[in-house]
Amino acid sequence: MAKRKLKGTPEGDVKSRQLAQHTEESTGELLTTNQGLLVNDDQNSLKAGDRGATLLEDFILREKITHFDHERIPERIVHARGSAAHGVFEVYGAAMQKYTKARFLTDPSMKTPVFVRFSTVAGSRGSTDLARDVRGFAVKFYTEEGNFDLVGNNMPVFFIQDAIKFPDLVHAVKPEPDHEMPQAASAHDTFWDFISLMPESAHMIMWLMSDRAIPRSFRMMEGFGVHTFRFVNSKGAGTFVKFHWKPLLGVHSVAWDEAQKISGKDPDFHRRDLWEAIENGAFPEWELGVQLVPEKDEFKYEFDLLDPTKIIPEELVPVQRIGKLTLNRNPDNFFAETEQAAFHPGHIVPGIDFTNDPLLQGRLFSYLDTQLIRLGGPNFHEIPINRPIAPIHNNQRDGFMRQQINKGKTSYHPNSLGGGCPFQAKMADGGFTSYAERIDAKKVRERSRSFFDHFSQATLFYNSQSPAEKAHLADALSFELGKVETVAVRQRMVGILTQIDRTLAAKVADALGLPVPSKPEQPVNHSIPADGDPKKFQPVKVTSSVSSSAALSMANTVKNTVKSRKIAILAADGVNTDSVSAMKSAFIVEGAVPEVIAPKLGMVNNTLPVDKSFLTAASVLYDAVYVPGGAGSVQTLSANADAVHFLNEAYRHCKAIALDEDARPVLDATYFGKDAGAGVLVQKDVRKLAKEFIRAVAQHRFWEREMPRRVPA
Repeated sequence: MAKRKLKGTPEGDVKSRQLAQHTEESTGELLTTNQGLLVNDDQNSLKAGDRGATLLEDFILREKITHFDHERIPERIVHARGSAAHGVFEVYGAAMQKYTKARFLTDPSMKTPVFVRFSTVAGSRGSTDLARDVRGFAVKFYTEEGNFDLVGNNMPVFFIQDAIKFPDLVHAVKPEPDHEMPQAASAHDTFWDFISLMPESAHMIMWLMSDRAIPRSFRMMEGFGVHTFRFVNSKGAGTFVKFHWKPLLGVHSVAWDEAQKISGKDPDFHRRDLWEAIENGAFPEWELGVQLVPEKDEFKYEFDLLDPTKIIPEELVPVQRIGKLTLNRNPDNFFAETEQAAFHPGHIVPGIDFTNDPLLQGRLFSYLDTQLIRLGGPNFHEIPINRPIAPIHNNQRDGFMRQQINKGKTSYHPNSLGGGCPFQAKMADGGFTSYAERIDAKKVRERSRSFFDHFSQATLFYNSQSPAEKAHLADALSFELGKVETVAVRQRMVGILTQIDRTLAAKVADALGLPVPSKPEQPVNHSIPADGDPKKFQPVKVTSSVSSSAALSMANTVKNTVKSRKIAILAADGVNTDSVSAMKSAFIVEGAVPEVIAPKLGMVNNTLPVDKSFLTAASVLYDAVYVPGGAGSVQTLSANADAVHFLNEAYRHCKAIALDEDARPVLDATYFGKDAGAGVLVQKDVRKLAKEFIRAVAQHRFWEREMPRRVPA
């Protein structure tokens, strides 16, 4: 049916065409009710006289208000705040055919559509992007064999080993129930009380207190499947597999002081960053990597492959990069797509199967159960963003929000009236069959002794960090535990830290004004059955075969690009516009985003457009700062408190700063001007300066500046 538009010209009359010029979305359609009735007046309700009572008869009012009243659905209990994008996945070759029959992982001619949602875990939908938190990294592959949901995080391990503890974990980290504080933060008593009693969380706590918990961007963080899954090939043979997402921009973070300030300046920082990068054509990219372990090697290592609190160090099993994910389109409607997207680790395809990881097993129930209540019933798969591209034929019928209109008499199996349709698919035709794993065991509520090593990989993670990362980790623990009001919880947690690294424990204890205990509170593990022997549930000591892993430190990440980095150019009237143009051009060629920041909006020198003023811009929203020369501009900026603060703050957060030689008076006005140190460049030749500056920005941060002096900003 043709769209109903205003009569007159093809796009409406002159007035409507004039209005259309103000928005690219205006195409002249006429307003209707949900039933398609044309609406003549959407500004006034139906009344008994112009000052009389509103009439219940006004069905247009009732429909509009009723729909508005029901616009919100329950937010996710965890991962409520998210941002998402569409994209495509392409596998590099057919090498994985040896391990899996999943077509999208073995056929390089296929381009598999994807929808990827990033999220914070603990906060509500209205919380900040920059909370210290785990980030969700969920990928929905719309494969020809059905949807595959790889539901992961930006950290490869988890807090708990068994899904039965998940409600306890979430209750502990959420705002405390008596006063609903703090929002989107783990720095409070209930969380650390729980953690200090659950030593299996020790490894995850190292990740959460590291810089991984405050990423610079969704585009600059790794993703992990967390669990050990299983590949199954066409012969039915299985191989254990861990999934990794490796960002091509590298893995980068912000400083904690910076994160807190960004939360005030722009709580949508990560959401905006993702949206703008895609709109600007700087499409985020990750490579999919896999760690493959033959079934014969299941018990080869000192850790258990089924333990979700453990990684497989890349020194033991290298990550093979097998394909690339590219995000190239923003959603058209946040609610319809990002908010209604339903991910479920139980959505798999032939060639991928589960293992007996007890956390994964519980998630297979939890995610489905959540979607049933959040999205109104069992037909959430019919919402457009969740629909598979593979055709759907089954005997499921009816229910809330059913959209598929099924024909015929039969909705049961077997049947003869429908000719036996839909037929069951043979394995040769792609029919899914579960991996034939032998099971021969008693039904028990127990945990394997191989899960009782809680500290060796926490120590491995800490030993793998750079000096700056270790300092940040100690600061984070001191900050978080400093917010805990119960001294006994703080003391118990310091005891746990002694089992990871005594130097780390000493630093945190000193910051908290506590002594370092000779041994942790006994028993260390308080998560034991009522009739269990506490001695049997204590952590076991394991010597790791890997003492340090380069992959665990962000210091070893990619540092060869400034693509999509935001560069602040501070300028005022009298600025050397040639210097500004040369620097902007150099960064634009490299894919960066330079913006001119000035005391006020408008134009500088009556020729140079200003992108933002000091009133709305802040150094924490940029990756680096450049100050061009020009006598008038230099004089104004040197005397401008906002400009000086902008530079002091950028320096404190260890960012690259560049100045023209004749802009030295601006440098002298800063706190750090006389002893700038690494990452502060001054050069007379702007083209040479641009090359040096680009190399410096690619390094991300100069963390060594933190220790000698903390600049007040």
